[in-house]
Amino acid sequence: MDLYYQVNGEGLPIVLLHSGGTDLRDWTFLAPLLTKQYKVVTFDVRGIGKSPSPNEKANYVEDLLLLIDHLELETATLVGHSIGGQIATEFALNYPEKVKNLILIAPSLSGFNYSQAFNEYINSINQVAPDLDQMLDISLSGSLYQVVMSSPRREIMIQMHRDYFSRILTWPNFEMIWPQPPAVERLDEISMNTLFIIGEKDFQDNHHVAEHFKKVPNLRFFEIANADHMVTLTHPEELFLKIDNFMKE
Repeated sequence: MDLYYQVNGEGLPIVLLHSGGTDLRDWTFLAPLLTKQYKVVTFDVRGIGKSPSPNEKANYVEDLLLLIDHLELETATLVGHSIGGQIATEFALNYPEKVKNLILIAPSLSGFNYSQAFNEYINSINQVAPDLDQMLDISLSGSLYQVVMSSPRREIMIQMHRDYFSRILTWPNFEMIWPQPPAVERLDEISMNTLFIIGEKDFQDNHHVAEHFKKVPNLRFFEIANADHMVTLTHPEELFLKIDNFMKE
């Protein structure tokens, strides 16, 4: 197993999948709360943090399978944030026997038609590469980060973002492989109990993604007030309570 990971705590296993623009430090404030009651696995996805860069197309779903098998987990609860939620969703659809519960925090969604405004935002970041300062300024000025950038978590957000962009600029290959057909067409096939959490002030596309997830049969849905996309950093206690209550239902 070449991915960098950490395991802390004892109990039912929970695997945490971090957001884009971050690394396993996405869980700096939530993971310690969970480790009091659960066995918590955090890791850096391929090409990020302390994990090696992909030499060919990155397959995050198969990487997750390798990690779970390496840790000899028969089943685990997956907690995925942003693109981590997209990975968790795809994994749950393709390896349902491995997933005890599915917990999604403002996930992205394969096959979803993102808005022109969002695509222009992403393109504006890419256009100034490899100028890290400009990439950071444009990215962190996005509406999805307005709460965290006005909070005491501002510095960790800036540092993770800088480290993230520094790493992806070194990748020899920047393509990703996702299972087909895309998850947007298969959400009604998700069989396990699912918890969906989103910040009230997350960007509009993610709220549209949330509407798609309401097709999931066994779904609990919560919106957290005064939170943006980085609810993991700004509202960890509230997240913990939602997750813990869901796990104990």
